Amino acid sequence: MAAFSAVRYNPVIKAFHQRLIAKGKPKKVALVACMHKVLTILNAIVKSGIPWNPGHHKCA
Repeated sequence: MAAFSAVRYNPVIKAFHQRLIAKGKPKKVALVACMHKVLTILNAIVKSGIPWNPGHHKCA
């Protein structure tokens, strides 16, 4: 559910999802890749203790 919300409202994840769809990936495959990306970002936040900053990630 977090990935659904991130694909709609988070500009970093939204751009990533759109890029995968544009490359021809099926929608469910792109969504699972977004799930993995969200988990990776969350693990990095927990490990480093630095809050989320979209400036650290490229949108395109």
